[in-house]
Amino acid sequence: MSKIVIIGAGAMGSAFAFPCVDNNHDTNIIGTHLEDEFINSLKKNKNLHPSLGINIPEGIKIFKFDEFNDLFKSSIDLIVLGISSKGIEWVSEQLSSIAKDKKLPNILMLTKGLSIYENRYELLVDKLKRLFTSKGITKVNISAVGGPCLAAGLANRIHSSVVIANEEIKTAKEIANMVNTNYYHTSYSDDLKGVEVSAAIKNIFSMAVGAAKGLCSKNASKEIREKNYLNTASALIKQSVYEMEIFVEHLKGKKETVKGLAGLGDLYVSSGGGRNAKMGSYIGEGLTFSEAKKTKMEKITVEGADLAKEIGKKVNEDFDEKKLPLMLAMINAIVDNKKLEFNWEAFR
Repeated sequence: MSKIVIIGAGAMGSAFAFPCVDNNHDTNIIGTHLEDEFINSLKKNKNLHPSLGINIPEGIKIFKFDEFNDLFKSSIDLIVLGISSKGIEWVSEQLSSIAKDKKLPNILMLTKGLSIYENRYELLVDKLKRLFTSKGITKVNISAVGGPCLAAGLANRIHSSVVIANEEIKTAKEIANMVNTNYYHTSYSDDLKGVEVSAAIKNIFSMAVGAAKGLCSKNASKEIREKNYLNTASALIKQSVYEMEIFVEHLKGKKETVKGLAGLGDLYVSSGGGRNAKMGSYIGEGLTFSEAKKTKMEKITVEGADLAKEIGKKVNEDFDEKKLPLMLAMINAIVDNKKLEFNWEAFR
């Protein structure tokens, strides 16, 4: 039995606790400093998680943030980060405060993201390592998980497959075996860059696929488009995979990773009705991003849109429409707040 601490009581962090406790690990969830009220409410309602629609099992211990230091006084085998990408700086500070001899336990990131640092693309894994290094933490081993796994499905113990990635394949395999169950099927890979890049940029392509219903024809009626948009969606998925391969290789990941769980698998799930696909559907209907955000999804985080704004300038510097016509069309529609159009003649 291993001791696992999951930081973040949101949907995915809480769902990840299920395979951990089902494998008889000492499983702990600790909320961030912003989740105290949420955890109080959770416990008052018999651990019914509102986002998951299911009760968290009694075997999973749940703590508020003020118990952070006490929880980490004992030996920890695995720290799991179930926070948002905006919380990376915060969590680096908290974990640095409990590091011993400039070392931390193994870390697994559920968080996905890609940013720009000093005019270079920076994966969240690399960002976290950089932040730790700046705080004197030199001994840290960070893995990431990718793949088509929605939180509610995992919490309901639906068959789900993911890939655990680490540049050290031994560590990836150890963590994969630690959390593998008869419903949470884990594979492993040493292509950390490929898995992380795929997991991040698939959100932009999910919006593009989500736009298929609106953009499948200029002349057909709404009723016809509603019934016949899948031809277009399929073509957009094919183009998405092609461009994801180009982008992943540009960031030194492996092309073949894109056709695996972290790329094609996650794209399929995300484009099937998630937040990114929903935003894509509104943009496909003719709304600009700002109109769709304000009138349809004002309080909802759209990861693909946030990423487009973060990396849009750099992608336009590195590629042209001949190379990435779909990705640039989606990015520029959001960044420039203009109506979305696809140049089908540029597709491969």
